[in-house]
This record gives sequence, structure tokens and C-alpha cells, in this order.
Amino acid sequence: MHNNFKKLTLVAAVAAVAFASQANAGGYQINEQSVSGQGYGHAGRSSNINDATIVYGNPAGMSFLDRAQITAGGTFLSVDTDISNVSASRTGALVNTDGAGGVTGITPFGSSVVGTNDGDMVPGTLVPFAFYAHPVNERLAFGFGVYAPFGSKTEYEDSSQGRNQGNYTELKVVTAQPTVSYRFNEQWSVGAGVTYNQVEGELRRQVPVSVPGNPLLDPLVTEVDSRVEGDDEAWGYNLGVIYQPVPETTLGLTYRSKVDFNLEGNFTASSPVLDQLGIGTVTDTAALDLTTPETVNFSLTQQMSDNLKLMFGASWARWSRFDQILVTGDERGQITNEQQNYSNAWAFSTGGEYQLTQTLALRAGVTLDFTPTQDSTRSVRIPSDDRRIFSIGAGWSPTPDLTLDVAYSYLTERSTQVDQTKTDSFTVAGQSTAPVTSNYSADYKNQAHGIGAQLTYRF
Repeated sequence: MHNNFKKLTLVAAVAAVAFASQANAGGYQINEQSVSGQGYGHAGRSSNINDATIVYGNPAGMSFLDRAQITAGGTFLSVDTDISNVSASRTGALVNTDGAGGVTGITPFGSSVVGTNDGDMVPGTLVPFAFYAHPVNERLAFGFGVYAPFGSKTEYEDSSQGRNQGNYTELKVVTAQPTVSYRFNEQWSVGAGVTYNQVEGELRRQVPVSVPGNPLLDPLVTEVDSRVEGDDEAWGYNLGVIYQPVPETTLGLTYRSKVDFNLEGNFTASSPVLDQLGIGTVTDTAALDLTTPETVNFSLTQQMSDNLKLMFGASWARWSRFDQILVTGDERGQITNEQQNYSNAWAFSTGGEYQLTQTLALRAGVTLDFTPTQDSTRSVRIPSDDRRIFSIGAGWSPTPDLTLDVAYSYLTERSTQVDQTKTDSFTVAGQSTAPVTSNYSADYKNQAHGIGAQLTYRF
């Protein structure tokens, strides 16, 4: 009985792996590693060299900096979500036994899931970063950065109608990156960095459970609070190249490797019903493989005049690596294997920067970000679709040594629908239940605001 229950609750807790939800890039990728770049929609991420954030944008760019500098800052993200046209139900059948394995009756049931749909399930979040770049001479430069390349959080209200599919998801990935850059001549520069990555994640879901033959349980379907936590650390790398055919034109290309995580941790499952049955809180270990996708970014920066430069960028992410959720346990072996079928995705951006005065630069940009999620597998943990992002920003340099950058971005998503079904089945208290199937359907409309600020000091 305990083994069967452990299997159910672990499947329920991780079945959305989703260590993924709302963020300001496709899937669960985060773009907030530069506020100066945010101002022009990150259009020149690999080619426009403003400050030490180029350590992330393109390590080859450090060789173009004229002196050592440190850049630190962050972006505060606020996400608004409207949920409408909600339908949620549970169906199944109770299989009653006589205690010796004989079936005494089958009772089908079906009912609506009652709950709320407040929306706005993504808490406001600050995404910080810090970078240091140090040119050794005209050709060689070193750098170091700490930033968040992936992460997300969704927290529905406890009474959400979609709680049987998932009501809490959190992912934190923090990366430290030492980097080196070498400039061969006036036209070519290359760079490389090693990344050390730490991940932490937590998932929660209210598992629908059918327990027949007990007069204390009403209604027939109750819910178990299932939670899983895990962490891991892993290594990756990135590569970059910059080419300047003429001083006014800069081309940049950056590659960031995949990172393979194997999250290991614990899960718990509890409810008053389990206490009544004398089971109490169920605990076990769990392991989940998660691979963050490799990405490629190309960008062009063109100096149009002494005061104006324009930028264009294109990014590609190999999200097809996220094709399934495979969870294993110490006792059960393979616990679940669910198809996600993510597809590779592109993002395109264009922007510009105008030097209004010697001390003030104005920026603006637009980004089109295409989702890797599929209609057939979209879940309450990842209720997102194609995105448009509009950005403005400014850089103020009161002295040659100091620059303050600010930016604002508005993200709007195409309206999308979640149509999700989950099935749970197990045996408890000597009686078997037929599968309990929970269905959830709803329309989602997401928008987000990002406000960022960063400070650069040059030595």
C-alpha cells in the first residue's frame, strides 16, 4: 500500500517538470543580464559593446573595452495574468473489494472541480547580475560574471481550479562565469568562458485521490498535498567571436552550451485523510534529469552617424532537448515518462541608440519571441505563447568613469489556452481505485512589465 501511494505522489509532484513557467524569454529562459541592453531590446547582445555586461553578451567583446570596469544591477519583473472560460472536472470509478481481493461493486462518479481563478500567479521578482571586465593589454582581457540564465516561479492560490494539475513551481539557476578574450587584430576577436551552474527547484500539486469504503470521507474524491524539492550543480561553457569589417560595422556571434542537471532531493505527501487512515506523511527520494538548451545569438551593430547606431539580433534555442519528463525513484525505478515535445524556437529583435548629449544616450527596441511550447502539451505551469516586447531606456554618464542605465520593457503575449488532463490511480487501505482523471481547460492572457537599473564604474 505504501509503495503504491509513493508511486502516485511522486508522479504527481514532478509530472510537470516544469521547473518552468513565466519568464521574459521563451520557455523558462531569462534575458535580464544587462539593463543597457534591455533598453534596445537586446538587439545588439553579441555586437554592441557598452560595458562589462558584454561578458555575458559576447566574451569576445571584452577585448574592445579600453579599461577595467564593473557593472552591477537588476531588473524587477511584474507579471499580470487573466484566466477566463475555465472548466474543471474529475471522473472515475470506485472499485470496492471484500478485503480478500474480490470485487464487490463498481461505482462510477463524475463531478466538477470547485475553485477560484484569481490569475496573477507570478510574484514580482528581482533578477540581479554583476560583471567585471579587465583588459590586460590591447589584445588580451579577462572577465567574470554572476547572473541568472534560467528561472521562474508561479504560485496559484490554494483554491485554484487548476490545483490538480499544479499550483506551485519554482526554479532558480545561478551561474558564475570566468571568461577570457583575445583580439587578433583590428577586425577579429574571440572569447570563451566556463560556467558553473547551481539549480534549485520546487514543485507542488494537489493530487485527487478516491478512497472508497470509508464513511468518514466525503466527498469520494479528496486531495493530497504533494511536494518535491531538488537541487544540483553542473558545468557548461560559452564561445564568442566578433568581426569588424569596417570601424562602423560590428558583427557578433555567441554560442552557449547546454547544461545537464540531475536534480536529487525529497518529496512529501500529506493530508488529513492520510492521517485518518493511519498512513501519515509519506516521504521518499526523487531524481529528475533536466537539460537547459544550448543557444546561439547573432547580432549586428551599425554606426549610422556620430550620434546614432542601429542594431539587429536573432537568437535560436534548442528547446527540442526538452522532449520528455523522466522521473526515477530509489524504490520504483522509472516513475513517470511524460512527453513534452518542445520545439526549437527563434527570437528576433531590432533597436537603436541615440547619443542626445555627451552625457545622455536614449534607447528603444522591439523583440518578437516565439514560444517552444506546443498546444497539445501546454500546462498550468507554463501557460505562455508567442511574445512581443517593447523597450525603452537611457544611459547617463555624469563623469567618464560612471554610467547609470535605466530601462523599461512591456511584454504582451498572444492569448492562449491550456487544455490539460491528468490521471492518477493507486491502492489504499486494502481497496483499489480505478483511475481518477482530472480535466482542466482555461484561456490565459499574460502581460509583464520589467523595470531595470544598473551602475557601471570604470577604473
